[in-house]
Amino acid sequence: MSDMHQPAALSTCPSCEWPLDSGDLYCGACGYNLSAAPVSPDDRPTLAINGLPRTAAAPDAWPAAPEAAHDTRGDIVASETQDADDVRVRESADARDGHAERDEAAEPDDYPLPAPDPRATAAAAPAAEPKPAGDAKICVACRAGSVAPDGYCENCGHAQPRERDHMERELDAVAAVSDRGLRHHRNEDSFAISTAALPDGSPAVVAIVCDGVSSATRPDEASAAASRAADASLRAALPRGIHPQQAMHDAIVAAADAVNALAAEPATAREHHPHQNAPACTLVGAVVTGGLLVVGWVGDSRVYWVPVDRTGPAVRLTEDDSWAAQMVAAGLMNEAEAYADERAHAITGWLGADAYELEPHTASFKPDRPGVVVVCTDGLWNYAEAAEEMAAAVPADAAERPLHSAQVLVGHALDGGGHDNVTVAVLPFPAASRGAGSA
Repeated sequence: MSDMHQPAALSTCPSCEWPLDSGDLYCGACGYNLSAAPVSPDDRPTLAINGLPRTAAAPDAWPAAPEAAHDTRGDIVASETQDADDVRVRESADARDGHAERDEAAEPDDYPLPAPDPRATAAAAPAAEPKPAGDAKICVACRAGSVAPDGYCENCGHAQPRERDHMERELDAVAAVSDRGLRHHRNEDSFAISTAALPDGSPAVVAIVCDGVSSATRPDEASAAASRAADASLRAALPRGIHPQQAMHDAIVAAADAVNALAAEPATAREHHPHQNAPACTLVGAVVTGGLLVVGWVGDSRVYWVPVDRTGPAVRLTEDDSWAAQMVAAGLMNEAEAYADERAHAITGWLGADAYELEPHTASFKPDRPGVVVVCTDGLWNYAEAAEEMAAAVPADAAERPLHSAQVLVGHALDGGGHDNVTVAVLPFPAASRGAGSA
């Protein structure tokens, strides 16, 4: 190594001005070959072309540096006298500022175009709200993540509101509202409302309200299936001239069949989930015509009659299929004692494959004055149990504003504590010919 050429003593690299140590053969920053370079003069590279910095041309007095082979990207330089292991990435001051340092011999056309300023790009094109792939929904909390099939955001984990948490439907002659309540994690109630034409062309209005049995498997599916089946049965029967009370009975049977069908399962299902039981729900419904009011029920959901003028008494039109009702009917307890018992709300009748025996209850009434019919689950009547309490909760203009009245009644239950799902339908009596449809 004694015959190696010794470089001139330099304090900084003549190419990038990087501080040098005594004995350096190459610049530690840019890889410049220092073996034949003189001490750098006082001038500095200051020229900028096309936005890219360049070094100043060397005076004629300077010895020519060994020709360098430049990568077309301008970021890797290898000297002819360097071994392959000595190739380095240039990190000059200009390169650290985001520019690629190029050799003076390069032609202007060789300079790459500068990258666009991201600030200008953002100003020109406002950021669009992120959209998930496919038909996935965007999280209502973070507005960025997609909602997974289980109802939770894949980004922030936030639970999304379910469609059934709060439902409202309104036709001209009937309206219904259902809410999850304040304590339950899901809404297991369901409802269906519709209108139909009787054979003489007069209108009939239908409301079905179902309450899923929480101790059963898939109670929300049971209530939805029952409400749809009963509504479809009534809409098919009433135009054919079947008496509304018989049509209501048949509708309850159809609803029971729909819930029973949910119990069908593979033969091995019980082996893996031995503690599951059949889906189940209760049902209550009403049909209002020009002069007739028909109700039907199985379970402990109820129907109340409230006169418009409030001069007559409000009346409960159904009797619960419950432990408390049985105690009162048997004369073993008065109503106050029975409903104060912790077993009061244990139902004795329901729709489901494991029901003891299906016994649809139906009744017909001919009110002598206009009124409103309130069809509801126990999520409401627990906070307005007596007929007088329910009448006090029903707005005075309920016959003209059934949807508003249903909203008010659900609010009454929520204000009372909302311990259960709450569902209520409001039907003005007599039925007015205002249109037809279903929901």
